[in-house]
Formats: sequence, structure tokens, C-alpha cells
Amino acid sequence: MKSSDGNRIRLQPMWRKVAYGGRQPGYDDNYTDESFLEEMVMNANVVKRDLLKVMIDSVSISQYLCIVALVVSTWTLTLNLDIDEATLLKLDVGLLLVGFSVLLLTTCPFSLKLLTKYVLNISFFISGLYVLAPIYHTLTRSISSDSIWALAVSLLLVHLFLHDYSGSTIRPPGALNNPKLTSNISLNASIVASVLVASRLPSRMHVFAIMLFSLQVFLFAPLITFCVKKYHFRLHLLFSFALMVVTLSVTYQLHRIFFILLLAILVFISIVCPYWLIRIQEYKFEINGPWDEAKLCFDITE
Repeated sequence: MKSSDGNRIRLQPMWRKVAYGGRQPGYDDNYTDESFLEEMVMNANVVKRDLLKVMIDSVSISQYLCIVALVVSTWTLTLNLDIDEATLLKLDVGLLLVGFSVLLLTTCPFSLKLLTKYVLNISFFISGLYVLAPIYHTLTRSISSDSIWALAVSLLLVHLFLHDYSGSTIRPPGALNNPKLTSNISLNASIVASVLVASRLPSRMHVFAIMLFSLQVFLFAPLITFCVKKYHFRLHLLFSFALMVVTLSVTYQLHRIFFILLLAILVFISIVCPYWLIRIQEYKFEINGPWDEAKLCFDITE
């Protein structure tokens, strides 16, 4: 018996690490030898973050929050009839010209074909919005105002929660990937909120002007800021800080509570959250080894 056991031990094949070899004779499926833990790596993918860099990266979030705050301020002033439709239309034209110029200056190379494409798309966009303005004006006539405000606020929160702060709601010129699904849902939420607010305005021209303003901001502002950031990062930071100052001054004149709330949110996002992220990185513990799933090191679409 002893000799047969010894022959069995000598005849047992050596264990080999194979990915798709099936069960090896003489070994269990979950068998590992002494070298299994030698390949264990701790905190291999943990990124050392710098506080200043994280604060600079958070500027994009604060920037877009200020843009939304300016839109809400414009809605409030328009609903209170502090801004008439003529002023709104002038604001729309000014924003359109400025955004169009920035887009052309930051797009390289510039071409007449690209210019013609933008002009045609904007013309179709404005014409369709003008035709639909009477429908928007009477769309929520049978719904109470409290329900409209509650739904508009909820949709804006959904918009902010799902918005892609690192990209654009429209595919930039030369980009290969389309916007994400969550970004499209965020955009649709902002458009519905704009329609609800516009339906409470007194005239059709008011509706057309405020809808054009809102859609210009929600559709094209992320594209403009993305192109500016890609073109020159310092210009992006300068524009963001100037936008914060303008937004805080407008909200201060509009309502003190709104100003304090916005200021607290900006401080929390730009200072508290980056510091919080740096502190919790000390407690991150990651273990990698041969038990991890294999990951592709190349793009599968290539």
C-alpha cells in the first residue's frame, strides 16, 4: 500500500497555471500553489491626487452651476415682467453672435462648409421654435402653478444630477464619440423645464424669446465651454471665475437667500469636496492579483 501511494505521488503531474485548460488531474478546481500570493499587488491603481489640481478640475462643475443659476434668474425676472420680450430678443441675438463667434474661433481648421452648416442648423432651429411658440403658450393652461413650479424644480435637479460636466451635450466638431445617454436625459429634462416655465408667460413673443434663450444656454453653452476649455485652459479658468462673479452679483440683487445658497454650494464644490476627496484617499486600500478578471488594453472598436 505504501509503495502504491508513493508511486501515485510521483506520477501526479505538476500543477500549471492555465486560463482555459479545464480541470487538471489530481488537483481541485480551486487549487493554488505557494506562488499564488506572490503576484498580489496593493494599491496599484490608486492615483495620488493634488489638492490644487482637484480644485481646478472642479471649476467645470461650478461654472455650469452658475450658468443654470443665470437661467433661473432670467426666468424669475421674466415671470415678474422685469424683462420685456424686446430685451429678451436682444439678449438672444447677443448670446447667439457671441457663442457663434467663439465656436468658430476655437474650431480648427475653420471652413466655409462648417460655417454654412451652423447657419442652416440655427436657422431651422429658430424657425421651428417660432412656429411652436403658440403651442407652448397654452400647453399647461389646465395645470396649477404649484404643480408647474414643483415639476420645473425637480426637472432642473435631474438635469444637474445627470449632466456630463466633462463633455458636451452636442458632439463637438472633430469628436468621434456621441454624447452619453445620461447627458441626453439631462438635456431633455432641461428642455421640459423650460417649456413649463415658458407656458406661464403672458404673450407668445415672451414664450418664443425665453424658449430661445433657454435652449441656447442648455444646448450650446456646454459646447462653447467645452471648446474654450479644449482651446486654452487658462482662458477657461478666467471665463469661469468671471462667470461666477457675474452670477453672484445677479443673484445678490435678485434674492439674498438665493445668493447665500449659491455661494455655499460653490464653496462646498470648489473647496470642501476637493479637500474631502484628498483626505479619504488615505483610507483607500485596493488589492490586485491573479484572481482579477482580464481587462483589454486596447479599444475594441479599433
